[in-house]
Amino acid sequence: MRRRPGVLVALDVPSAADALDLARRLVDQATGFKVGLELLMGPGPGVVAAVRELGRPVFVDAKLHDIPATVERAARRLGRLGARWLTVHASGGDDMVRAAVEGLTSQAPDAGVVAVTVLTSLDEARLARVIGSGSVGRQVARLASLADDAGAEGVVCSVSELGVVAQAAPRLLRVTPGIRPVGSAADDQARVATPSEAVRRGADLVVVGRPVTRASDPAAALRNLVAEMEQAVDTQGNGVGE
Repeated sequence: MRRRPGVLVALDVPSAADALDLARRLVDQATGFKVGLELLMGPGPGVVAAVRELGRPVFVDAKLHDIPATVERAARRLGRLGARWLTVHASGGDDMVRAAVEGLTSQAPDAGVVAVTVLTSLDEARLARVIGSGSVGRQVARLASLADDAGAEGVVCSVSELGVVAQAAPRLLRVTPGIRPVGSAADDQARVATPSEAVRRGADLVVVGRPVTRASDPAAALRNLVAEMEQAVDTQGNGVGE
């Protein structure tokens, strides 16, 4: 029977103190924690090391996108601070992704770059305004293949494109944001899915933010989400489901 995906809790809060307080309350259930732009641009990259000291891997969602030399230096610094995973935009090109891999692993040999394909805030119509033509699925497949060739460990995609990534680049770790338990608001996400859908479609890691962090009881919300995922795994193990 396959295992449920790991759960990365997005610490999208304004201060390092808030992030550490939240992480301490959730550390027993979370696989790891995401440190994103709000923290990186607020208290600064040093928060990565502080969260890492709690004993869980840190997914640094920096979404780097610049010339290769600049990305290499930024990735090197974040690897030194303890990043286990680091995001870059695959649309920056294979040389840029490769530079990120080189910079990160020079400081953290076991760390890996995760390339963002198409943001989950974009639907088909919004994506068309950005790239002109082509479906979300085709764009994800193209960028996943590029990331694979450049040595990335994984990609970020919505649950809807997990099958596309499995075909285009089966080696890659599949990380899915936009996770919303039944009854939760979509917020600014356009392509969302439930935790059980993420399990059924083959996610390796799910990133969950507001449904947990903005709940009146974040620990209870995370427990419920993990329980839903465990139930989906059990259902698959009994031969039921997709």
